[in-house]
Amino acid sequence: MVYHYYHLVERRPWPLTGSFRAFIMTTSLINFIHSNNIVLLYFSWIFTLLTMYQWWRDITRESTLQGFHTLIVKTGLKWGIVLFILREVLFFFRFFWAFFHSRLSPDIELGTTWPPKGIIPFNPYHIPLLNTIILLASGVTITLSHHSILNKNFSIAFTSLLTTILLGIYFSILQAFEYIQSPFRITDRIYGTTFFVATGFHGLHVLIGTRFLIVNIFRIIYTQFRSGHHFSFEAAAWYWHFVDIVWIFLYTFIYWWSFYFY
Repeated sequence: MVYHYYHLVERRPWPLTGSFRAFIMTTSLINFIHSNNIVLLYFSWIFTLLTMYQWWRDITRESTLQGFHTLIVKTGLKWGIVLFILREVLFFFRFFWAFFHSRLSPDIELGTTWPPKGIIPFNPYHIPLLNTIILLASGVTITLSHHSILNKNFSIAFTSLLTTILLGIYFSILQAFEYIQSPFRITDRIYGTTFFVATGFHGLHVLIGTRFLIVNIFRIIYTQFRSGHHFSFEAAAWYWHFVDIVWIFLYTFIYWWSFYFY
């Protein structure tokens, strides 16, 4: 066998099961919307968690026990997460484009006003402001956790990362409560659509990031990180900071700007 610095990934079923999971989740969401049947949706969630667990398990083995993540491989992984985050930036750019198109030039169908008549926007100084403080605080705690790993202080790294996870969960709970108390719905013209699609997808990214952080806190518990070998944590931290920055834009424009001119 010829030794080289690159990692040729072995054949695994997880990309296939992940694709099948995405199909099942889409189907279950459509079924839930039309028939209010949540059984299939629960099944898709369980299937998603199983796929994520097994895929992350294999990657962890490759990076720690098998030593496949060399410097060249880690460089490729870093570029991969950078391009992935760039793709997510463009993903949210579409929602902001739709919002600014309607906000800056509301047509006659919207009554030439923004928000449209009959829409009562959220007060940005209530739950949205609290969620902003929560996410900014989580950005501080995850940065502290990263620096603690670099300084080989894994007890503080664990505590800081656990705090970040709890803040992320708290954010999701508050956002769910905000949706329940919402005075408008996603079907309430372009305002309701842009609001719920933009903030909803951001909330989904918070949930994904929280899962990513939970995986890393278990890796800290099992002492799988070293000061010079913890890219999994770095990728999760970059993703979490991206989520924080997107929320600042959401709060500034979709919450505060809409309420200020209400």
